[in-house]
Amino acid sequence: MQWGDNDPFELEAMVALRRDLHAHPELGFEEVRTSAIVADKLAEAGIDVHRGLGGTGIVGTLKIGEGTRRIALRADMDALAMPELAERPYRSETANTMHACGHDGHTVMLLAAARHLARSRNFSGTVHFIFQPAEEGRGGAKAMIEDGFFDLFPVDAVYGLHNMPGLAVDEMAVVAGPQLASSDSWTVTFSGTGTHGAKPHLGRDAVTAAGHFLAALHTIVARVVDPLQPAVVSACALQAGDFKALNVIPDQVRIGGTARAYSPIVRDQLEAEIGVIAQGVAATFGIAAHYVFERRIPPVVNAADATMHALRAAKAVSGRPVVENFPPSTAGDDFAEFSARVPGAYVWLGNGPAVDGALHHNSRYDFNDDAILTGARFWTALVEQELRQ
Repeated sequence: MQWGDNDPFELEAMVALRRDLHAHPELGFEEVRTSAIVADKLAEAGIDVHRGLGGTGIVGTLKIGEGTRRIALRADMDALAMPELAERPYRSETANTMHACGHDGHTVMLLAAARHLARSRNFSGTVHFIFQPAEEGRGGAKAMIEDGFFDLFPVDAVYGLHNMPGLAVDEMAVVAGPQLASSDSWTVTFSGTGTHGAKPHLGRDAVTAAGHFLAALHTIVARVVDPLQPAVVSACALQAGDFKALNVIPDQVRIGGTARAYSPIVRDQLEAEIGVIAQGVAATFGIAAHYVFERRIPPVVNAADATMHALRAAKAVSGRPVVENFPPSTAGDDFAEFSARVPGAYVWLGNGPAVDGALHHNSRYDFNDDAILTGARFWTALVEQELRQ
């Protein structure tokens, strides 16, 4: 489709591309097709392209005028390992893989803005368009940084955007401070002495110990963490025994889960207290406990100055008042890896009503194409305002 004054963001073509990406989803670090399309569309618009950063990551660079300020805009590209159950013409053609979080839409919105900015050239400075792989828990942002992102592309600020069902497609939320929680993983392995289920006194029961641990685990948030500080500790996986051997008390029980916090102090508390409870329960039952806490993603905390720029841009393009008191989410996003190193802001764009209750990571979720225009206009306004000629 040709660029025209009546369609500055190539909306018809971008909707078609979004649906094509939806039909051909790719998991983290496997976005070969997606990144190739992005790179080609950027290069076609005259934007410098760096391919393969962090594996399948793409960075497009557009420098206009003599301005010295440099900003980065990030979109994620990966899909999730889950089936798509809704019937739609562009349903996923890849088994057990779907865009259930809207990264197909994020990719297209940033691409539409990049191509428009390359045409309009209405700013002075440098913009780096980050198309990140593997946001869904696989460490794509960290991989790009370890591959030299900040050395190759020094920036003064970084911005991220994510769709949000429940907000209208022309509605945005921009808030300073905590936006998303840290996302950490933990495992505890209790090792006892297995025995006959009819003779528990001859062993050391790791199963019963695990039950006490699970009950005590939830006292961390209820009784240890400051009640004014949000936190989550959840057990999400448990392995023990065999249902074909229900007369055997097993030697080991393995439990794993997630921990979420917004502040470094609470994050440290969660790590320490899970271990304290695990070792205490193990001592009570005369067994051993092996504890591992893996720090995966830091919290996303919006910097005041970057938030001010994002808020100004959102007010310029959204069709209704910008939400400035939107509550933080206990979900995580490795955009935090970028914004932990330079000032950043992460904003929300409405995705319309949650059709059939389909929120993020739901097998019937779909990105709302009507949000593409607002997202592309936001990115454009942000660049033109922050890098004003």
